Amino acid sequence: MNLLPVSLGCDKNLVDSEHMIAKLCAAGYTLTDDEDEADVVLINTCCFIHDAKTESIDTILEMARLKDKRLKALIVCGCLAQRYREEIKKEIPEVDAIVGTDEADRIVEITDRTVKGGDEGTGDGLHNSSKRIITTPGHYEYLKIAEGCDKHCTYCIIPKLRGTYRSVPMEDLLEEGESLAKRGVKELIIVAQETTLYGVDLYGEKKLPELLCKLSGIEGIRWIRILYAYPEEITDELIEVMSTNPKICRYIDMPIQSGSDGVLGRMGRLTSSRDIRDVIARLRDKMPDICIRTTLITGFPGETSKDHEETYRFVNEMEFDRLGVFTYSAEEGTPAYDMKDQIDEEVKKERQAELYELQQAISYETGLTFIGKTMEVMVDGYLPEDDVYVARSYRDAPDIDGMIFVYSGRELETGDMVKVKIRDAKEYDLEGELIDESAE
Repeated sequence: MNLLPVSLGCDKNLVDSEHMIAKLCAAGYTLTDDEDEADVVLINTCCFIHDAKTESIDTILEMARLKDKRLKALIVCGCLAQRYREEIKKEIPEVDAIVGTDEADRIVEITDRTVKGGDEGTGDGLHNSSKRIITTPGHYEYLKIAEGCDKHCTYCIIPKLRGTYRSVPMEDLLEEGESLAKRGVKELIIVAQETTLYGVDLYGEKKLPELLCKLSGIEGIRWIRILYAYPEEITDELIEVMSTNPKICRYIDMPIQSGSDGVLGRMGRLTSSRDIRDVIARLRDKMPDICIRTTLITGFPGETSKDHEETYRFVNEMEFDRLGVFTYSAEEGTPAYDMKDQIDEEVKKERQAELYELQQAISYETGLTFIGKTMEVMVDGYLPEDDVYVARSYRDAPDIDGMIFVYSGRELETGDMVKVKIRDAKEYDLEGELIDESAE
């Protein structure tokens, strides 16, 4: 049976997809990227915000047309399946099986039963977190260290879809890290709904610093990058590990969502603007070269012009290295959905554009400071039409941050780590030339 997997949404979803694919391949299914050859299509969906929900539905409908060809089973997994199971059954009858977020371990059983009719699966018990099919380019990979969330931000549906915070046992993560390194992975990107609380449920205390230290001992791993670190949970111990361990990238993704205390309160966030300033000061004091990435939401219910101006001033003052700005998406089932003073979409987008314009200027000025400097980069690929390589420094996470375009007099391979002298800066990207260390 040929299996065509489709993973939508965030990198955490991608990890879930890779584990399900590995289980199915071990049970005898064969991967294909040709929809005309697919016997089974597995779609791992997202519904965090409206646009993600729309993309998931459109993808399901697009794949449903393959039922007119050889497709035997269309299986929908993930957050949309968990949240809208009955609606999918009713509105999209072409879907043969719906697998919620709490049923992923049963993917072989469910798929076999759907395709073969009554077969209960192989019973191979493939629950080891180290078994997964890598779908990234191979030199970097995401390591999901926990599931669910105990925070209750008023705009977020995730706790209802994914449940309470559940850490993956450390020994499983180390085994998975070892397995990934043996397959050529050089960069581990740590992900969860919230990475900074890792271990509190299993060990009674935050264990992210210890996990990072143990992962850094894996041979072959060169970089370890931290995403989704909530500001109120960033400890001095974590900062110390980041500042002293050479394998831990001096990079942190720290979503703050707003610079206005009034909005932060309505969001149910556990920090104030002063708290955020404090953690940023602590990070930069220990690591002046740290790259701080954050995200903001514009147009949250009740956000006034004054609130927006406070956030604008906050961004201008903090000079974040990376910034993502999203317009508020009203999600059914969240407290914010029923809040008064919902903001017009046009206003949300205007505020988003203002923040992006500010950030573009900040990013460009920051980029200029790197001209003439030497940076170690990881090669992600090659653009033959421009005869230039695409790479990232420790300051750049895949897909969400900038790139470094590298001009080289010799051939480079994806995954190579080389030194580059920066010669120019754009709004978000840098350009540089390879330093040929062999000629020195």
